[in-house]
Amino acid sequence: MHNSIRTLALGLGLSFTAAVGSVQADEAGLYGPTAPAGSAFVRAYNAGSSELDLSLGTVSIKEVEPRGSSDFSFLPAGSYSASAAGKSLPVELKADQYYTLVQLPSGELKLVEDPAFKNRQKALVRIQNLSDTPVSLKTADGKTEVIPAVAGKGRGDREINPVKVRLALFAGEQKVSDLSPLVVERGEVVSLYVTGSAGNLSPVWVKRPVKID
Repeated sequence: MHNSIRTLALGLGLSFTAAVGSVQADEAGLYGPTAPAGSAFVRAYNAGSSELDLSLGTVSIKEVEPRGSSDFSFLPAGSYSASAAGKSLPVELKADQYYTLVQLPSGELKLVEDPAFKNRQKALVRIQNLSDTPVSLKTADGKTEVIPAVAGKGRGDREINPVKVRLALFAGEQKVSDLSPLVVERGEVVSLYVTGSAGNLSPVWVKRPVKID
């Protein structure tokens, strides 16, 4: 019991921050190569059922598996047309902004803003709710709310300390599903993308891939 309370306190930033250790995140690993001034940053998330190939201006993202995602690519801010599997979507990308291009289960494309996180001492957990149902994020036992209810088509987030924690997605008081264990590093953003509709929600953690030299 005491160990469970200690772990929960770590994850929610309430206390015991020293227990996380002093390992510093590799900024290059978290944020990638330096982009030219005025760039926009785009990645892909595939909520569909078949492999995704996507193009956007000079950026080409290939072979994204179902429920998988790519790393961020950068390109000049401006107007573009994204295309994948015969579908297209006009988009306007702003300088210094981060975006995720999502292929929905229907095959349609959707551009989602993923605001940057600049606190290198904490991590950020985010819900990107692309469904039509309000959802929240709680500890797996449902006793502690981590991110309160986020309306359909909305976004919500919370800063936490770097930790490994088990969370679950809820719709009201009903648990939708337990989520895979979450491990976050300092300065990292981990987004839970939720697609589908009431009674058939699909939550997937989306984070930058680990690079191995």
